[in-house]
Amino acid sequence: MRAVGLVTEYNPFHNGHRYHAEQARQVSGADVVVAVMSGHFLQRGEPALVDKWTRAQMALRCGVDVVIELPFPFACNSAPAFADGAIQIFDLFSPLLNSVCFGSESGDIEQLKPIAKAMVGYDSAASDYHHVRSGQTFPQARAAALADRGFDTELLDQPNNILSLAYLRAIEQRKSALKALTIKRIGVGYHDLQPVDDIASATAIRQRIYAGDVVQPYLPPAAHLLLSQAVEARMVVDHQRWFAMLQHCCLDPRRLGDDCYQMEPGLAQRMFQAALTAEDSEQLVDEIKARHLTRTRVQRLLCYQLFGLQAAEMKHAVAQPVPYLQLLGATKNGEQFISQCRKELPIPLVTNQSRIQSLLNRHYGRECEVRDHAQWMIDLEDQVTRFYTLLLPGWGGQSRQWNYYQTPWREE
Repeated sequence: MRAVGLVTEYNPFHNGHRYHAEQARQVSGADVVVAVMSGHFLQRGEPALVDKWTRAQMALRCGVDVVIELPFPFACNSAPAFADGAIQIFDLFSPLLNSVCFGSESGDIEQLKPIAKAMVGYDSAASDYHHVRSGQTFPQARAAALADRGFDTELLDQPNNILSLAYLRAIEQRKSALKALTIKRIGVGYHDLQPVDDIASATAIRQRIYAGDVVQPYLPPAAHLLLSQAVEARMVVDHQRWFAMLQHCCLDPRRLGDDCYQMEPGLAQRMFQAALTAEDSEQLVDEIKARHLTRTRVQRLLCYQLFGLQAAEMKHAVAQPVPYLQLLGATKNGEQFISQCRKELPIPLVTNQSRIQSLLNRHYGRECEVRDHAQWMIDLEDQVTRFYTLLLPGWGGQSRQWNYYQTPWREE
């Protein structure tokens, strides 16, 4: 069996995502579609609309065969780290998984490759220093630096192109054998709020859900059913709870450390001052944001502060190989693929979190650096999930150690 990889968030899974999965299968000639998907917190530094198992089930009922979780240090990070985490996971399934397909506004892989290659040796400290000093954000500074080298940087104004370049860059840096494929994004842009026919952006769908508007035309029936059940059960993230959590963190000076991952001098005081008057998370971010910082960078910084993530440990985490794979679900076709790959996988594939300790001990032994790193990852993912349950109004009296009793979805 041959597989193609997709890097996803599915927040939530919609008709555009179904089109992506269908086209990826077609252009790659693959038998299996494997998605690496963010968990409970996303690349933009925000909690996912619904939990990771529900989002995985949406995908598996609508054209995807396997969903593997992208660990938090990569999932809630800048585009290079986000892409690198996904590409290294796909490489673990080589040679049966031999291509990766991503959506882009360009739709032309040959148009993107030269820019991606130029970015491989890009050193922000050296290449964009004079641009950053003028108050530009990192993406603006990077675009200016590439423009100085003669590249057409209009492509860098579009979010899916930016991620596409990050995937190509990760493939190049890792010397991966993965074949890169892209399909043109259809219908609407990433942030567009007006649907076109039956295609709406995930941003527009989320806004409609919180406004109580109809979203059925924009989701496959199975995905809409699961989302409707989550809404009815009040298992959708409450953003007032999210704001209260962030505000509490910012108002406690003991939690605001300059040793936090990606923190800059003076930002802790900005966070504290912003939290004194902000009335929602949007205003909080607006008040913290400086000229050279993007909103997503600020949102991720708030996540890092909330979870107490220090610079040294996060830098170590993204520099190390992923120590284990977390399966979120598979179809029957996907399970056949996993069965073929399992013996050749160089790291453990976790299908039952309650057995993860014994699985890792058998694979790595009880005392080694990799085993310690794996434990740090487990502890972080458990913390992230516990915090996520606090954002769900419909959460019942069950344990918040959700990772340990929620099993991967399997096709009946």
